[in-house]
Formats: sequence, C-alpha cells, structure tokens
Amino acid sequence: NLDTGRAGEKMAKEYLEKKGYTIVGQNYKTKYSEIDLVAKQKSELVLVEVRTKVGEDYGTPEDTINNKKRRKLWGNALAYARAVKWPGPLRIDAVCIVLKQDHSLERLNHYENIVED
Repeated sequence: NLDTGRAGEKMAKEYLEKKGYTIVGQNYKTKYSEIDLVAKQKSELVLVEVRTKVGEDYGTPEDTINNKKRRKLWGNALAYARAVKWPGPLRIDAVCIVLKQDHSLERLNHYENIVED
C-alpha cells in the first residue's frame, strides 16, 4: 500500500535525522529499483531500505529482506555510488516499521550494514 510506504518512509527519515544522519535523497530510482532514503553519517554514504507493514499477522517487515533482495540492494547501492561519483565508504541499512491499524507506530527497528560486499 502506497500510503503505508509513505508513512513508513516519513517515520524512518525523522528517526534517522534524530540519530544525526543527514538525508540527502529520497526515492532515488536506478535501473535496478528504487532507493528509499539516501543519507550520510559522518564520512559514510548510507542507503536505507524502509520496510513497513500494518500488523504482523502475515510476517514481519524483516521477513521481506531475503538474500535476493540484499543482492538487489547492493547492485542499487553500487549504481548510485557510480552515478554520484561517491569516493568513500558506503553501506546499506534497513529500517523496519510495524504500524498499528490506525497507522500509528507500533515498533521501529534500525539495522545497520545489512549487506556484506
């Protein structure tokens, strides 16, 4: 659901900014797919996958990030880094969000460096 995704991205962005990340891009499209959030933390470029679900009756947001998805995320990250000529370190994080039925926050988990190159 598009509204659920947008709500999750907004929550993830606010959460990361409170942790000191600088958001430099959102919904960046590559030939592989879309990068939800592009951020910087100190000298590191951080590409953030945001996964949002309403309730966990049919699995968790974490369940949707399998090895195939991780490979796709890494390809995306490399394509983005090449496109912007990023010279430094980069990593991929995931922010997994579960919303209540009224779309208020039930839980938010931030996982750093979910893909090893």
